[in-house]
Amino acid sequence: MILSILAKKESFEVCCNSSFNLCIVVNRGEIIEVDVMGFAFGGNGIAKLQSEKGEYVLFIQNAFPGQRVKAKVNKKKKKYAECKLLEVITRSPEEQEVPFQEISGAPYLHVPPAIQEKYKKEAALDVYRRIGKVQNIDEVFDEFIGSPSHFFYRNKMEYSFSCIEHDIYSGEEIDDAFALGFKHRGTWWKVESLHKASGLFDEEWESFLSELRIFLASTGLPAWHPPRKEGFFRHIVVRKSFAQDKLLVNLVTSSQGIEQFDLQKVGDFLNEKMGHRIAGFQHTINDNVADRAKIENGKCTLVFGENIVLERLLGLDFEISMESFFQTNPESAALLYDKTLDYVFQDGNTLDGEIVMDLFCGTGTIGQIMAKRSPNAEIIGVDIVPEAIQDAKRNAKRNGISSVSFFAADVGKFLLEYPQYEGRIGTIVLDPPRAGISPKTLRKVIRLGAKRIVYVSCNPATQARDILTLHEHQYELKKLSLVDQFPHTSHIEAVTLFELNTKSSPEEDK
Repeated sequence: MILSILAKKESFEVCCNSSFNLCIVVNRGEIIEVDVMGFAFGGNGIAKLQSEKGEYVLFIQNAFPGQRVKAKVNKKKKKYAECKLLEVITRSPEEQEVPFQEISGAPYLHVPPAIQEKYKKEAALDVYRRIGKVQNIDEVFDEFIGSPSHFFYRNKMEYSFSCIEHDIYSGEEIDDAFALGFKHRGTWWKVESLHKASGLFDEEWESFLSELRIFLASTGLPAWHPPRKEGFFRHIVVRKSFAQDKLLVNLVTSSQGIEQFDLQKVGDFLNEKMGHRIAGFQHTINDNVADRAKIENGKCTLVFGENIVLERLLGLDFEISMESFFQTNPESAALLYDKTLDYVFQDGNTLDGEIVMDLFCGTGTIGQIMAKRSPNAEIIGVDIVPEAIQDAKRNAKRNGISSVSFFAADVGKFLLEYPQYEGRIGTIVLDPPRAGISPKTLRKVIRLGAKRIVYVSCNPATQARDILTLHEHQYELKKLSLVDQFPHTSHIEAVTLFELNTKSSPEEDK
């Protein structure tokens, strides 16, 4: 394998040279050209170099085995380096052409879904072996659940404006442009205009987006200039209800030039072109210079329609606003929750007369689904975000569910505020954010003494870390399933079942 370095001569050291390889030591900031040989958890392609000190490993984010890529060295360690993918020079023999526009958020779009799933499964299980020390992984592994839909599966998408465009045809950077689409790979200031569907979100909307871009450019107001933190048009955020087949659209702008902006004219254009699909159109003024589309950072106005859409999941209805958290792939989320309930009701457990805690409950989806299946159980949903709890209560009322109580509280401090539940919890469902549970909070969860913990994770690496702590406190891993909610990305979710070994009591926290 020939490995080449594209950098100034003085920025690297040549260690040896043979007819088979060029052995080098890389330095931070170098641009390198390498062949990808393997795949690691988190979407890192693996390339290897030989130096006088032995094998040196390069981890290249979003690269895929068989590709030849151009990458930039971001971090250098003694035995490995972390690199940012800049360009795929040659595709892998396993990749195929697709009729969609490639975007940085879907690096494996050209890889057939079955092959993606194979690599994801192998990499994730390896994480449980290495980090979680799960030596019997083949015994506890239950199943890999693929996404029912591999294309057009997302229910939310955020598009960016920029006056600095990366032209996808010429590869050149164009200043004073009006780009609307996604950030160019490896940059935060350049945007690639979307000219056709990406294959991830609603096809009709994304086919229309280039027409909307031309219309908004005709207003004469500029797209955002990220380095200068100035301009008018900043983002478009779109939510989709699959149940209603409707879209909720939020146009995010600054206030610079707002006097010249005819908002009603934009609303009329959307109604004319896409009115049959649009449930509501909002306009948010966001003058926060941070490159974020969060509408709570600005003043929001409903131009027409509703500010929510309704989604249906496992027989229940959920109101979704722009700021609500809701699973991005509803079809796959239904399978994720089905598997979660399988573990909750393992071995004929009915939950009758039992108190169940749904921790990090968000908008209360899991708790309501449990209540529908076991109406005699007392279910407690806890989340630190008050707005999420308000959504949970509203949705429970809509679905006629009264056996779930929702609390806006810190999970780790819940028992201090509500001591009446101590020693009465039979089952705990955990669904923490990607960063996982802090060690201190996990110990407080363990102190609840539940017989069963069902742990849903969007980051197997943090879950594997927590397996060690749970095992120390006599919680045995019984089942593990992987769920692919994000085809064409490296993300994978996991559901695990832990049962308390009642032959020995949990260790007391010091």
